[in-house]
Amino acid sequence: MSQRILKTWISETSYASTCDRIQSLLQTRQSSYIIAANVHVVMTAYWQPKYRDILNQAALVTPDGMPLVWGMRWLGAKEQTRVYGPDLMLAWCDRAIQTHTSIYLYGSSPQTLQRLSTKLQQQYPNLQIAGTHAPPFRTLTPAEEALDRERIRRSGANVVFVGLGCPKQEEWMYRQLGKLDVVMIGVGAAFKFHSGEVSQAPRWMMRYGLEWLFRLAQEPQRLWSRYLLTNSAFVILFLGQLTKYFFNHHTRPPVLSNK
Repeated sequence: MSQRILKTWISETSYASTCDRIQSLLQTRQSSYIIAANVHVVMTAYWQPKYRDILNQAALVTPDGMPLVWGMRWLGAKEQTRVYGPDLMLAWCDRAIQTHTSIYLYGSSPQTLQRLSTKLQQQYPNLQIAGTHAPPFRTLTPAEEALDRERIRRSGANVVFVGLGCPKQEEWMYRQLGKLDVVMIGVGAAFKFHSGEVSQAPRWMMRYGLEWLFRLAQEPQRLWSRYLLTNSAFVILFLGQLTKYFFNHHTRPPVLSNK
């Protein structure tokens, strides 16, 4: 089941259910991708129809941010919890050990990937990291992208974690659909978080939806426009959706029974 937030369908799921879905996709060798959506993802999809189509073809779109979780609850998904990309990454690493499957780390920088691999191996000693690759930050040529696919195929990895940032990572996963028989998971800043390169917000701030404030304090020049403009637009648009929802659900005429 899914819940529509503005123009994006967000899956009603949990960490366990998402890992179960990944496992099911692996068993059928289905080329697929999973997106952890926050407000930035939803607003990008609202403004860009092509990007919205990419989200619509995902196997799952999880509610990565608390505003989306609250929105889904207000719209009827009362039990919805957050399925945060960085935590989903760790949840699957734990499941990968149980299922004897391997992962591939794609994105960020060689230094970050090295630190990340070390940290993951320390936390999960039996985790199989089939390979890592940090592509150039510029747009890849078709030949470079084909070479990256071949690297992943040769590694034998089952799941590819993609840390390229929105919208680049979603666009990359979409282009690989049907070309790589793996499950791709876009995890955004998870590589920098888990490598120790960037600090995560305290859990209490995450619970109250204040993670944006913590990240803004860390990277004000890069993030101020996203949080000031994008988040403000989301609040205004979602209030409109919520108002319409409550109007439709509280002004319907009673259903007459023939009994």
